[in-house]
Amino acid sequence: MNVRRVFSGFALGGVLLTTLLLAAPVPARGETIDELYKKALKEGGTLNFYGTLAQINAQKILPVFEKRFAGIKVNHVDATADKLAARAITEARGGRVIADVFQFSLENIVQLYGQKLVLEKLPPEASEYPANVKGSYWLASDLIFIIGAWNTNLVKKDEEPRQFEDFADPRWKNRLIGEPRDAELLIGLMHKHGSQEKAVAILRKFAANNVEFHKGHSQLAELLVAGQAAACLTCYSHHYPRRIQKGAPVGYMLTEGIAAIVGTAVAKDAPHPNTAWLWARWVASEEGQKVFSEGGRTPSHPKVEPREKTRPQKIYAVGADDVKEFSRHEKVWKEIFRLR
Repeated sequence: MNVRRVFSGFALGGVLLTTLLLAAPVPARGETIDELYKKALKEGGTLNFYGTLAQINAQKILPVFEKRFAGIKVNHVDATADKLAARAITEARGGRVIADVFQFSLENIVQLYGQKLVLEKLPPEASEYPANVKGSYWLASDLIFIIGAWNTNLVKKDEEPRQFEDFADPRWKNRLIGEPRDAELLIGLMHKHGSQEKAVAILRKFAANNVEFHKGHSQLAELLVAGQAAACLTCYSHHYPRRIQKGAPVGYMLTEGIAAIVGTAVAKDAPHPNTAWLWARWVASEEGQKVFSEGGRTPSHPKVEPREKTRPQKIYAVGADDVKEFSRHEKVWKEIFRLR
């Protein structure tokens, strides 16, 4: 045990007494990001990044990382999350590990963990995050929020919803649109009310209002702007700030939202382990999260605000356990709304 001995002398009745104070153990200092960077430089200067970061965001975020850690270049392998996961699994079965780090939908991070391709470890920066946006092997790098939205020309001020349950009111009959694949709403309501039974009861009231479903969240936003519906039950929050700036007659709910997680995980047996860990730590840090925010993503770090108003006050996140049960939840969702 590392113990500091502190001697203190004081006089009592002309006699000098010396006391030995045993201080608490001194914890070992953790490795800084810059110390880790020096190790990463010795690995060849490449980060194999399997990520779904859209090019419009990647062009702003990745160069900042490369400038901050000069000498390291990001090899961004860009594809959909399911294709990146399938690629990593195929490579592993062929006896090769090429990816250093994964950053895409939590569903596919969980899939890779099931194949034992992910390191079960979190960066120290993860301690700043709430429990619903991290697991034992993944940490949310950014979040996508399902919220309610409405056309301000068709919805009166006193009608504007403050929570999802407001859409259960019969006043919304034949006035709602939604995305047929968004069973996350069921999961979010389960987290909010602590019961599938209560969540299902609420969704049945939504269904009674004859929700009209259209595939694609961008299409939902355009239909709303055009006045083809009064309100949207499952829209993305990031679709609205810029539309509003351009004068679109829409409003959206920021009191609460359902969070779909884009997670970061380090590949097990990564060819550049220190470089992979450097990315994971930087992305998790306030510094990295601010870069993600400036790059157009909604950061998951509670102390870092998004560049635009996209993060609701209350967050019901779809976590790893929810993902594992998603097919079951999806079946219930489809039954309620009679979706095929």
